[in-house]
Amino acid sequence: MVRKESLAALLDEGRRKIQVTDEELAEAKRRRRLLAASARRAFAGSTTYFNGSVAHGDANTPLTDVDLGVVLASKAAGPYGPGRKSALPLMEIVRDAIREDLSDEFPKLTIEVIGRRRAVLVRFGDPVTPGQADFTADVMTAIPHASGRGLYIPNTKIAAGWDRADPITHTRMVLQAIDDTNVVFARAVRLLKHWNGTHSKPMCSWNIKALCLDCLDEPMALINALQIFFTYAADEIDKGPTPDPAGVAGPIPLNMPRVKVHKRLSTARKNIDLAIEHEKAGRPLSAQHALHQVLPELVPDADGTAEEADRLARTIRSGGTSVSGLGLVSGLLAPTRTRAWGD
Repeated sequence: MVRKESLAALLDEGRRKIQVTDEELAEAKRRRRLLAASARRAFAGSTTYFNGSVAHGDANTPLTDVDLGVVLASKAAGPYGPGRKSALPLMEIVRDAIREDLSDEFPKLTIEVIGRRRAVLVRFGDPVTPGQADFTADVMTAIPHASGRGLYIPNTKIAAGWDRADPITHTRMVLQAIDDTNVVFARAVRLLKHWNGTHSKPMCSWNIKALCLDCLDEPMALINALQIFFTYAADEIDKGPTPDPAGVAGPIPLNMPRVKVHKRLSTARKNIDLAIEHEKAGRPLSAQHALHQVLPELVPDADGTAEEADRLARTIRSGGTSVSGLGLVSGLLAPTRTRAWGD
């Protein structure tokens, strides 16, 4: 028998399924601290910063990676930057320091520098989530920007060798959004990242988070957060690329045609809208079915056909209108699903 769960209950249960465990998070943070200590030892006077999902508080399970960076002191950074030395020597220095400090604890440790675009890739050879193949870390070697706003980060694929970015401000903005929304921001991002991963070619997850920063800024129900995001994101992607939230880098590039991203966001928006309308009208099974179209792995399907057919039959018997504008079609009395649910 299908339980008639509210959308709030379904989403709360779904986000708990994918939320990173305390054990995974603790071990990931421990390894991140080890890497940060090695990076600071490699460059006297340097500082380190944390970014990515673990730092942002929106990591899902299984947890497979962590991100951090080391910022050289201004004097040490002098020879490096656009038009000067590339980041490769810095990447090799931090590689050697990490290898020296961590090899005893992690005998399968491997570290890649050659061919890496932005960061040193550390492979621990030892997962933090049972059953996973490995756990990795991206360690960025960055230098301060002369303006004091943001950093220069490596880009070995371009002639200049460096890009401008501000990952420190990004993390601060995300943590502020989590606080402003009473944690709803992080929970919505978790669900959206899961939704993104159900597609064969996902969007850049940072693009999703950047769009969230522009539209999720106060406490609200999770279903409303999803509705606001998909509405806003579809409109913004239709206009063009997403700007850098910190205002120092260029727009966030899409990894697929913009029309496909817009269609994907619009389809999700229609199903979320429909789920909310059904719930307001007292049709929990139809609401659950619509939400299932967006989060099929987290929300069990509930065929709302019988529920809708019964409602339509009662409406017709009472002399009411057979189509209410909620996505109903004249063939609903037959035991089939409608296009309005995104099939």
